[in-house]
Amino acid sequence: MSNTNSTSSGKVPVGQKIAFGLGMLANQMFPAALGIFMVVLVENLGMPSWMWGVLFFVPRIVDAFFDPIMGFISDNTKSVWGRRRQYVFIGSIIMGISFVIMWQLYRENSVTYNFTFFLIWSLIFHIGLSIFSVPFVAMGYEMSDDFHERTSIMAISQWIGQWAWVIAPWFWVVMYDPTWFPNADTATRTLAVWVGISCMILAMIPAIFIKSKSTKLDENLKPLTFSTIGGSLKEILISFKEAFVNKPFRKICIATFLIFNAFNTVAGFTFFIVVYYLFNGDAAASGIWPTLFGCLGALSTTFIVIPSVAWMSKKMEKKKTFLICQGISVFGYILLWFLFIPGKPYMFIFALPFFSFGIGSLFTLMMSMTADICDMDELESGKRREGLFGAIYWWMVKFGFAIAGLLTGIIMSVVSFKAGAETQPEGAVTGLRLFFSGVPILGTLIAMWVMRNYDLTEAKANEIKNELKARKGEL
Repeated sequence: MSNTNSTSSGKVPVGQKIAFGLGMLANQMFPAALGIFMVVLVENLGMPSWMWGVLFFVPRIVDAFFDPIMGFISDNTKSVWGRRRQYVFIGSIIMGISFVIMWQLYRENSVTYNFTFFLIWSLIFHIGLSIFSVPFVAMGYEMSDDFHERTSIMAISQWIGQWAWVIAPWFWVVMYDPTWFPNADTATRTLAVWVGISCMILAMIPAIFIKSKSTKLDENLKPLTFSTIGGSLKEILISFKEAFVNKPFRKICIATFLIFNAFNTVAGFTFFIVVYYLFNGDAAASGIWPTLFGCLGALSTTFIVIPSVAWMSKKMEKKKTFLICQGISVFGYILLWFLFIPGKPYMFIFALPFFSFGIGSLFTLMMSMTADICDMDELESGKRREGLFGAIYWWMVKFGFAIAGLLTGIIMSVVSFKAGAETQPEGAVTGLRLFFSGVPILGTLIAMWVMRNYDLTEAKANEIKNELKARKGEL
């Protein structure tokens, strides 16, 4: 077998799966914490909304466009450590240190200073995130060539990673409880140290414990030198085009873009719906209910959705599992319309297990499908390009996430909702509720239509695997 293909056969030891899962926990904890801490910039440090929009949008766009370059570099690295591990290790250090530094903001500084300081370090953080996440995700694709084992790997990693979304909502409680910290910006400076250092250590674990083969003598890899950078960039563009020509890959990218970003467009409305609809604008009275929405949703994903998806995909194929799970999530969004009941906040809890099937199943299945597609691509191109396919897939996610942030603001403007106001214009909260259920339902239904004829089945995946083995003289 060529060193270019580091995919292992058959079962993967549980320890290796856990090591990958701990990396996934770091990969999800950083954005989970970031999303919560960002509120401090506006609420406590006085930044105007346009600054907040720039800080939300620009670093993510840079990150999204750097991903394909990092995918190419990772796919073509010659090293005794293989193609991925060194980048995962280096990226984890850059992420951890820059995350800690970028939140060391003080209200005594001018708004312009804090804005510039945060933007610079946020750009460094997101570049570090790209250096880490692209090869990290590719490592997961390479861990096995077994159709169902790939789903098992992703299910375990997503199960561990979901704890980020269970833990992170409680930062709200710590940040705004005066018995913990005098104010939220002080809390953020302290919490950032704990999050940054602990997640840096977690992110290093895959680089240390997941095995990989040396690629130092592999002549099939593209050269990575300054003199060939022009050709490398051209190769990136060609490979980008080739990846999207792959019909199954194009389908999962489009479906993910629709589901994930429809969800993120309205995710921020949860807090406002709970406060202004369930508690008539009284934030103090809403207590921990906004936190419970996120926490209990993540727990539903951890203990109900992911185990169900892993079981279902073995019984009925990945595509059918995807369609069923997304159908359940549509039912959950409909339930949320009826179960947000003023005076009875506990009622929305009954909708959360159904609602959680959408996002909760998405990446477990799509990452497993992407690993299958990498085999298909190798059969057609003769190349192993997990890094590139992973980069393009997550490029769709990150670029869409940035767009979702802009759409959130547009929707709030359209319905005339004013964050922080004691009372809202008539119809504003109802408008938020309509978009909260309507946008994800529409995005999910279109995604299900896109995936209706996805045809990379288990039988076809096994046929591809056997052809690859025959080509390499392994049969």
